Amino acid sequence: MSVSFDNLFSVAGKTALVTGGSRGIGEMIAAGLLANGAKVYISSRKAEACEETAARLSETYGGECIALPADLSQVAGCESLAERLSEREDRLDILINNAGAAWGAPIEEFPEIGWDKVMDTNVKGVFFLTQKCLPLLRAAARSESPARVINIGSIDGLKSARFQTFSYGASKAAVHHLTRFLACHLTEEKILCNAIAPGPYPTWMLSTGVGYGGETEGVDWEAVGEGNPSGRVGAPEDIAGLAIFLCSRAGEYVVGQVIASDGGVVGTS
Repeated sequence: MSVSFDNLFSVAGKTALVTGGSRGIGEMIAAGLLANGAKVYISSRKAEACEETAARLSETYGGECIALPADLSQVAGCESLAERLSEREDRLDILINNAGAAWGAPIEEFPEIGWDKVMDTNVKGVFFLTQKCLPLLRAAARSESPARVINIGSIDGLKSARFQTFSYGASKAAVHHLTRFLACHLTEEKILCNAIAPGPYPTWMLSTGVGYGGETEGVDWEAVGEGNPSGRVGAPEDIAGLAIFLCSRAGEYVVGQVIASDGGVVGTS
């Protein structure tokens, strides 16, 4: 039997949508896909930030990175984003559901809105955007090259965190199981669904949790990484590399899985 390993990790020529793509892990994944030949749409709630990131990524890595701002905590926002994308594209090879929200408060003071905002964005938004993008995903899905859906969960959905982010951890556990449900119903249509559960990465969200006020530059990430089994926080290459693997021929037989990208936090505990 002759087997070709050419282009095993290639995403060249694919069209991707990365939500929450204006910063953090979404931006890292968008940059990696763009640098490897994909056409990338990014979405975020703040239009100006979304446009700025798209322009910067296009200039840095070449190719096309296009901003499509949307509020994905509401079904109307999911529907609008899918409609605007369908006006530009006739297929969607890769959907990265990364947009997310967090809320922290002591258990005695934790408010209802801290549940509603987080669950609406992190769980409901993932489901309904995937639903609204199904026609584009189905158009891309082929036996020789299935479409991909990657949901970004968190290690907080796999283990308890020291932060008082009760709804966030619950929402990410829900994302992980939702991924299995989607895989159960979509794999036969050649739409492959997996989840990535990131650990500590130098993002705005983690920065706020460790007391850096949302700053990601000029802060002591090495100190944060000292508590990690790998001795560091994650790098853009780590998260983008895993996403590219899952979206390429190399990851085609991985279905319905939740893969931690955390330097060993979960696996060594």
